[in-house]
Amino acid sequence: MDPELAETLDSIGPRLRALRRDRGLTLEALARDTGISVSTLSRLEAGKRRPTLELLIPLARAHRVALDQLVAAPATGDPRVHLKPHRREHGSVLVPLTQYPGRVQVFKQVLSYREPKLVTHAGYEWLYVLAGELRLIIGERTFTLRPGEVAEFDTSEPHWFGPADANAAEILHLFGPRGDQPVVRTGPAAH
Repeated sequence: MDPELAETLDSIGPRLRALRRDRGLTLEALARDTGISVSTLSRLEAGKRRPTLELLIPLARAHRVALDQLVAAPATGDPRVHLKPHRREHGSVLVPLTQYPGRVQVFKQVLSYREPKLVTHAGYEWLYVLAGELRLIIGERTFTLRPGEVAEFDTSEPHWFGPADANAAEILHLFGPRGDQPVVRTGPAAH
């Protein structure tokens, strides 16, 4: 077997294990989602079974990733991502980081001051503050988030977010259907 092909095949098992663990799934839960037996999944992850398309396609679907993310297809062409910032009202800038319609969308945003206007819509949002202070209003509650802080909420509740003062706030913003909500895994703060 071609050494490059063998290396690609050998890397699939650890990648599958990492994906499953990152999603917090057990082998049993993944077996239910894919219809693949626990023993086959275990052997794939351990590198004791060679992956086939019949096994990889349901796994890609269950993990909601492209097939080439499981296989680590060789790089082709220019690896740089050419992002296109969108200038918004009042000087805000929105940079889409993903292009997967119907799934979780990721944006980097630089928000300039604007008056709060509560909105509602279907979905779920996750905000991570990179710089500045972010004011978040959810229903009757108001929060101020600082760099490194995260908020997640159901967008069917009236909400608004923007800079907490006259300075811009820079955030990572994830938005997706309710079933695709990101999960923040943190422990209690150390005292």
